[in-house]
Amino acid sequence: MKSERSIFSAEDSPLTVAVLVLADTNALALAASVDPMRAANRRAGRTLYAWRYYSARGGPVPLTAGFEIATEPLTDRTEADVLMIVAGFRLAEQATPPLLRLIRRLAPRLRAMIGVDGGSWFLALAGLLDGQAATVHWEDFETFTDRFPAIDVRRDRYVVSGRYVTTGGAAPSLDMMLELIRARQGTELALRVAGALLYEPVHAAAVPQRAVSAARLARNSPALGRAIALMEAAIEDPLPIAAVAREIGLSQRRLEMLFAERLGLSPGRFYLDLRLDEARRMVVDTSLSLRDIALRCGFSSQVAFARAFRARFAATATSVRKGARARPPVSRA
Repeated sequence: MKSERSIFSAEDSPLTVAVLVLADTNALALAASVDPMRAANRRAGRTLYAWRYYSARGGPVPLTAGFEIATEPLTDRTEADVLMIVAGFRLAEQATPPLLRLIRRLAPRLRAMIGVDGGSWFLALAGLLDGQAATVHWEDFETFTDRFPAIDVRRDRYVVSGRYVTTGGAAPSLDMMLELIRARQGTELALRVAGALLYEPVHAAAVPQRAVSAARLARNSPALGRAIALMEAAIEDPLPIAAVAREIGLSQRRLEMLFAERLGLSPGRFYLDLRLDEARRMVVDTSLSLRDIALRCGFSSQVAFARAFRARFAATATSVRKGARARPPVSRA
């Protein structure tokens, strides 16, 4: 069995995910489960998550949106930290005895198993959720509860129960993935991923800590929300932290305490990361010169910009740009 340590804990090494895609899966549920990993990698500038698509036999798998996704066959030799099962319709037809046996055989070798939308049924039918808490899409709640009396079925948007994670659909899966990113890499990155996807995670599951977006921060702490808005509006000409504090009616010390309590870092560090993230976006997505990027992101010299960029991303801006141009284009978010 792989490490017993929860995947929902701080960790530097990449998490590898085998995504088992069932036919007639909701494309939005699949995207909500996978795209946050892509966005986290992009925002961090390195591979934090790696995933591959699988199915029972391999080959193209049709989704409800009318397109297919290429997959590899899932076998006993599949290597991953996590098996994520994404399903939508025709569950009974696809939950074949051979597939359920394979899922049971893989379970001891995995750090976690995630059932997305109808994926909860596959974990339950394999007997893996007995004695665990779990959730399922609201349309299936009563049927699922009656069918599996040994499972503590909850109406939560998503449930983390030991090594098993279940979600109630697409948006809850996005909430769950943002919480995974927050737990592993910190609130700041989770916030940036939520912002990149233009998603406001206003619904939370019954877990100790939750991912938050800027809007959520603003609701829970209006002063922090105003401070972040000021910083976002002054990327090119950064404000002194003391000026940000004065503008929102706080002392600099109180502002520093607020950032430490809510985000786990200083306002100066947050502001610098905000500017560097924008710089990296410009490096990858535009043809602006590095000098222009440095100026637009509030750096007084290219030397200062280069030093800060390398410290944050462990690579030069030039190498990041070359690497981005060598890869096929990806969708932006």
